[in-house]
Amino acid sequence: MNPIKAFVGTLTASDKNIKQNATESLYDIAINSLQGNKIDLSEFKGKKILFVNVASKCGFTPQYRELQELHDTYSDKVVVIGVPCNQFGKQEPGSNSDIQEFCQVNYGVSFLITEKIDVKGENQHPLYRWLTKKAINGKQNTTVKWNFQKYLIDEEGEFLDYFYSITKPTNSRITSYLK
Repeated sequence: MNPIKAFVGTLTASDKNIKQNATESLYDIAINSLQGNKIDLSEFKGKKILFVNVASKCGFTPQYRELQELHDTYSDKVVVIGVPCNQFGKQEPGSNSDIQEFCQVNYGVSFLITEKIDVKGENQHPLYRWLTKKAINGKQNTTVKWNFQKYLIDEEGEFLDYFYSITKPTNSRITSYLK
């Protein structure tokens, strides 16, 4: 008998549960940029990642400025990724090209921005399923409450922390992780 098949055949029910309950890797999630190019999240191993669901017509939209500042100041330690979403007050109605132009013209954004996705609900993107479900990220359940909620991932792709919209990107609660 093949030794690998023999070993697999000896897995107990508890071994199979461990395998089924293992967390999924953030780095395996597929998402595209605003320009439609595939983003390979594994390219960011060794740096923290800050995911922020963004919107162009929100009271928190000026946080783009601080997100850019965070990107400029800590680019050796963190990758800032804006994730447009139109689920909160329909505050991101624009097309991908509208979003890109708005961010560059109004805030000089040069950090990575993804395609527009759903961050909650029936059509929740796999990235936000990973960010919000303990069964997948292995750390914590959360709920996306509004635009500009932030999720910080460590250098190994593990869930680190999250921050509600009122926490500005350059707040010490975030920057203390980057020093």
